[in-house]
This record gives sequence, C-alpha cells and structure tokens, in this order.
Amino acid sequence: MSTIETLRQGELPAWGSRLVYGGDYNPEQWPREVWADDVRLMREARVNTVTVGVFAWSSLEPREGEYTFEWLDEVMDLMAANGIHVVLATPTASPPPWMSLAYPDALPVTREGVRLMHGSRDTYNPASADYRRLARRITRALAERYGDHPALAMWHLHNEYGTVSYGPVTDAAFRIWLRERYGDLETLNHTWNSGFWSQGYGAWDEIHAPQATQYLPNPVHALDFKRFSADQLLECLIEQAEIVRAVSPGVPVTTNFMLPTWNHIDQWDFAAELDVVSIDHYPSARDIEGETHVSFGADLARSFNGGRPWVLMEQATSLIYDYAQARLFAKEPGRLARNTVQYLAKGATGSLFFQWRSPRTGAEFFHSPMVPHAGEDSRVFREIVDLGRLLEQLGELAEPATDVRVNENRVAIVWDADSWWSVETRALPSDDLAFLPAVRAAHRGLWWEGINADVVRLDADLSGYDVVLVPSKFAASDAEADALTEFAENGGHVAFWYTAGSTDENLSVRLGGFSGAFASLAGIRVEEHHPLAPDETVALTDGSVGEAWSEDVQLRGAESIADYASGPLAGRPAITRNDVGDGVVHYLSTRLSAGDLRRHLARIAEAAGITRDHPDAGHGLEAVRRVGAHGTHLFLINHTDSPRTLDVSGEDVLTGTRLAGATTIPPHGWLVVREETEARAPRA
Repeated sequence: MSTIETLRQGELPAWGSRLVYGGDYNPEQWPREVWADDVRLMREARVNTVTVGVFAWSSLEPREGEYTFEWLDEVMDLMAANGIHVVLATPTASPPPWMSLAYPDALPVTREGVRLMHGSRDTYNPASADYRRLARRITRALAERYGDHPALAMWHLHNEYGTVSYGPVTDAAFRIWLRERYGDLETLNHTWNSGFWSQGYGAWDEIHAPQATQYLPNPVHALDFKRFSADQLLECLIEQAEIVRAVSPGVPVTTNFMLPTWNHIDQWDFAAELDVVSIDHYPSARDIEGETHVSFGADLARSFNGGRPWVLMEQATSLIYDYAQARLFAKEPGRLARNTVQYLAKGATGSLFFQWRSPRTGAEFFHSPMVPHAGEDSRVFREIVDLGRLLEQLGELAEPATDVRVNENRVAIVWDADSWWSVETRALPSDDLAFLPAVRAAHRGLWWEGINADVVRLDADLSGYDVVLVPSKFAASDAEADALTEFAENGGHVAFWYTAGSTDENLSVRLGGFSGAFASLAGIRVEEHHPLAPDETVALTDGSVGEAWSEDVQLRGAESIADYASGPLAGRPAITRNDVGDGVVHYLSTRLSAGDLRRHLARIAEAAGITRDHPDAGHGLEAVRRVGAHGTHLFLINHTDSPRTLDVSGEDVLTGTRLAGATTIPPHGWLVVREETEARAPRA
C-alpha cells in the first residue's frame, strides 16, 4: 500500500488535535530540489501545517483553461507523507496576466477613473462578471482535485478581501444594489436628501459610484457605496464557499481578515459565512504599545468567531513593520514567543506565519520569514525551532473551534463597519473623529487596567456582559438605541463617547440636540459641538484633560461627574452618569488623555463589579484565563522591564511545578498555569 493510500485511512493526526504551527508555503517559487530541504527543516521545527497556493494562480492556470496541477499534486503528497496538513488557498486575490489582457473589465478602476494594470496583487474588480466566473472556475477545479486529499485540513478562500473598484462595471452593479435597497428613486432621493446641490435623480442610470468630484460628495451616497462594496466582496466569498462545501463537505472554510486597519468589509457578515475566523496581524510598534496591539487583534478575532478558538493565519517572525517611519525593524529575541503566547491566551489555535521561506526576489523579498535569507544557521530559525518545541509543550491547549467561549469576559466594546464608515465623511465638524483610534484607545485603556474585553455588534445578545462601551457610534439606528436601553434597564452599565447617536443609520441628523439616539438614555442633551484645535486642550474639574473635542452638555436627569474647568464651556458638564432601571449610563463629552481615560474606565468597571482574571493584572502584567474542553489555563505575561511577584495557584504547564503562593515572573517573561476549578476567581 502506498504512503498516500495509508494516510487516507487516517494516519495523519486529526487537524485540531495539536496546536497549529507553520506558515504560507510557496513551493512554486522554488526549484524542486529545495522542496526536500524545506521538508527537512519543517520537521526540525515541528511544523505541522502549511498554507499553499495563496498567490499561485498563474502557476496553476498559466493560460486560460489550461491547468498545471502536477506540481501541486507532488506538494500535497509530500506534505501528507511527512505528517503536515495543508490549508489550501484559492488564488483569486492575484489574477494571472492573461486575465488582464483577455478581460480588461476585470481590472480595478480608481475613484479618479484610472484603470490599474496588472503588476501587483489584488488587480481585480469584484463586480466583474468575468472575474467572478473565472474565480469560481479555478475554485471548483481545486476542490474537485484535492477535496478528499488526506493532507487537506481547511480551505483558505482568497486572501485579505479588500479591493474596491469604480468604473462602468461597478456603476451597473451599484445601481442593482440600490434598487434592491430602496425599491424606487423617490425613497433613495429622500434618504440621500438629493435635492441638496441639485442632485435629485430622475433615472437609475444617472447614479454612479461616488468617484472624484469637484467638492464634497453626498455623505449618504458615499456610505451606501461602502456598504455595496463590502457586499460585493461578501458575494465573492459566498460563491467560493458554496463550491468547496458542495465538493468537499466537512472541510472547514476560512478567509483571512487583515486586522485592524482594513475596513472594506463587514467582519461580522463575513464571519457568519465561515467555519472559523482567521486573521493576519502585524503590530507596528517596537515598545509595549505593540503588545497592546497583539491583545487587540486577538480580541477582535475571537469576538468575530463568536468567542470560540480562531486561526492566526499570519504574523511576523522577525520584523516589526513600522510604516510611519518606513522601516522594517528587527524583533528583539524572545518577543516572537511572547507574542505567540499572547495570541494563544486569547483563543488562537496556534500560530501560522507569512512566510515559510524568503524569496530571493519579488515584491516582498524582505518580508518576515521562518527560514530567512541567512538560512537555518540564524537566530530567526533557531527561535522558530524553539517555538515549535514550545507549542508541543503547550499541546493540551489544542482543540478545534467549538461552541465554548474561550475567554469569559464581562466587558464589551461596540465594533461595527457602519460606525467606521459613517465618520469617514468629509462633512463633519472635525477630521479627528476616526473610528479605529477611538476603539483602540478604549481597548488600550482596559488593557493597562488589566481588564479583558470582547467586541460586539449591537444586534447581538448583550446579556452576557456587565459593561458595554460605545467609543464611536456617530450613526445609530433606533433598534440599536433600544438594545442598549434594554441592556441598561436590566442592570447593565453603558458608556457613550462624544457624538454618539448624532445621526440615524443613514446619516440624517437627529433634531432637537446632538447624540439624539442616546440622549434620553444618557439623561442629557447636547446642544452644540465645540471642536478643539490640534494643539488645544481643556481642563476638567476632576483633574482630567480633554483634547480634540468638547460639547455643550445639558443635564436632563443625569448627574455631572466632572465639569469643564476652562474654555468657553467652563462650568458645563463634561462627564455624566445616569441611573436607568437597574443599570447605569455614562457619557464622556471629550476625548480624555490616555491616563484619564484609564482612570474613568476603571471607575466604570468597578461600579459594575468587574473582576480581573488575576487581581494583580494591569500596568503591563497581562492576565488572561483561557477556558477549554480540558479545563482552564491562566496566562500571566509580564511586558515590563521589572520582575512581577504575585500569588499563583496551580501547575506550571511547562515544568510541572506545583505553584501555591508568591511567584515571580521575570521581565518580559510569562507563565501558563493549569488551574484547578476552585482556583478560578468568582465572576460577578
């Protein structure tokens, strides 16, 4: 019996029975004699999973309809024979050159009307019927050939969905989408207020995607186009998912979200179509801010996956990508393992990287690899080998995605695509109302206070949380206001930031006072906005400092926690509190400095009875309790330059040492503790 026939009978370990370890593997970029060396090094590093085919379309279909699968056959068999699972990608993020020539409408068009040429990745138009047809065809060909291959562990559809295109093909698809959304032009014109600046539409063909124009575009037009573009990408995903599920039932399906900066999709809608969420995550800071970013990306991934284990599809082995300084900085020794432990604490199923081996040339020939240009005799590869050993030692954490919530957090931060898109309009009173910085600041403040959090959308079940934070919700629907009202009346604590609820979901300002959607809930009325200059601050009576924004807040049942102490709003409420049913609603009318935001978040959490996963968590000591089918593990990670001593009860997973009392974690060190049930802190 051949090796492959034997493996078909189940000798390859079940995927999910061990922590996933490996990365993007591009054998089509290397001669065959390198493949044997790759396998030798993979075995040395204890790699058990590789992602294959992400950008291989021209290698799989060099000419239209002509497939060259033989090399991939060999790679799939080689991986199976060596006990390595394959996450097989559809290559549709990088169409081959022949498509660009044969189907120019499949190329993306910029908002300035420029058609982009082939020469990079992502050169496709998601609205193009030709692109969609050819993407479905290569997907089906791969599924039919490899759907029952013993090495196949998961389908990786596309890569980092996020291309937005304009032009005539997109215009036609956009009009169809608008017809389905509004039904008739009268409703569209009313919602868009298209009488403003003489934009009233008398025929559907008069509507185009919001391309470059003389001055300010219609904000609702622009928002609807973002919604449409996200739906186009979602349709592309669904088309491929339906094919692979029909041909290879039972094989899980994923695609990788590029977090957190890409905002061209609605992550919740995408997650609903996947079996497991995967993310690519590249923190850009060399100091402890990078560690807060790791935590943020992990919380996003787990939350999008319904609280269940998720896949870290890409992280960097050796580099920190600081695009602000246009530098690829080297990670210091030990950071790779520490960051991986952070991801594991928050539900990762292991760690995959981009990429396995550095290419000798090409657009990303200095991207972070597992096998660097220096080869196996290098610090990077030695750390990769050490990490493989570590993941085997932590193997008891391995389990497939289940219905078990990995982290039992009681604080949630509101995240939704419309919130992001709504504040991207150019017509707002300030350009300093961006969504991501506000959410990051809230998450970072909680992290420094040692409080773990999920992200949620407001149409989800909020009953499992004690606190819901709303740092950026400029546009809000009546249904979202009702959801938070019910949450507060039932005992929940809600905190809104400035401008929340100023418009409805279609950017129509709510009359009678800003923050109208949530004004009665917060017990306030916001009469006027007072944006601050970039270098301007305002003092509060509790010693806090506000920046960027302030508001004229009037009390309508709420009490003031802190007033403005300087500026034109001196004596007016700045931070308020309102009792609602059995709960409490807080309002922050200015952007607090980082330290002041931390202090107020701690105040809100304490009032809600929030407990940390370890009482000494915070100030650079990250404590996360991971719940699994085989018990609980407490992760303690010291991100500071000083040792931290704290009481720990349980068993050190790596050494088997019994811990009962004061335990010291060295600077930048960490500990994974197998807990007994009674060692777990009670939940409020």
